[in-house]
Amino acid sequence: MNAAVQPTRMHVERRFPLDLHKTDDNIRRLYETAKQERWNPEADLPWDQHGLTAASQEARSAAARVWSRRAWIEYTGMTETPALLIRFCLELNRESDPKYFLTVRNTEEAWHVESFHRYAEACAGYVEAPADPAWQSVFNRTMYRDALNAETSIDAYVVAHCAFVDTLEFELAKAWLKNASEPLARAMLARCVLDYERHAAFGWLYAERRVSGMDTASRERVSLALQRHIEDAEFAGYHCCGLATVIDAAPEAADLEIVARAGLGAVSAADEIAIFRRCVSQSRERFAELSIALPPITHTHLGSM
Repeated sequence: MNAAVQPTRMHVERRFPLDLHKTDDNIRRLYETAKQERWNPEADLPWDQHGLTAASQEARSAAARVWSRRAWIEYTGMTETPALLIRFCLELNRESDPKYFLTVRNTEEAWHVESFHRYAEACAGYVEAPADPAWQSVFNRTMYRDALNAETSIDAYVVAHCAFVDTLEFELAKAWLKNASEPLARAMLARCVLDYERHAAFGWLYAERRVSGMDTASRERVSLALQRHIEDAEFAGYHCCGLATVIDAAPEAADLEIVARAGLGAVSAADEIAIFRRCVSQSRERFAELSIALPPITHTHLGSM
């Protein structure tokens, strides 16, 4: 075993008595809405009516790389959600409503992976791995291991990864949709934006529900989880390549510029950074209302956020 990899300490299973009663009407309503708005990438997207042939080969190749990158991110989420669901089931007296919601969230993530992969394939071919190997560690994240780790506060994890991260994904997807003129990209993003909106809503509803029972130490764990995620993942260029502090993201930024101009569902790297800044600012205000502090975050090149 690699000495650098520490074993994950698991909870002892204590699922009984099993309580499946509704405890949070708002989260249960998200679950019910997701079921009603379920969609099928194969049947519900106009794969034969796209406008990709009107785009240049340069734009299609750049779009293939951009959408492949998004598929890598979604695939990471697909492993995280089952881990969260298992963790909720292992812990005694956890509410049933988040468990129900996470089942549909995982299905929606699977649809996103399929859609992004297929769109990249239609552009110029899905890209299996980053051209620069340095990016591999950015996308090969072990969020599922963190979610299952008994030493990780599940409340802190969900607040950081479902409230903040899913809000960032929602805001980015809205911008991509607004700038998309190609019909297939617009149809795909219109579906995904509704999913992302529910994912973010779940994170904030859960935070609001749990924060009332948190002591000072628990709130500090949430703050630390938020700070660590931003510094370790976001500043590595995970969602916004322009935030990368170690890897040269110039090729990825150039791809975004080309795809944005072609209307294939992107905005520039600078626009993504602006969205990230705004998301941090708005989230900090919202967390403050819950008595959770998101301290100033200092980016190597961009300064304090």
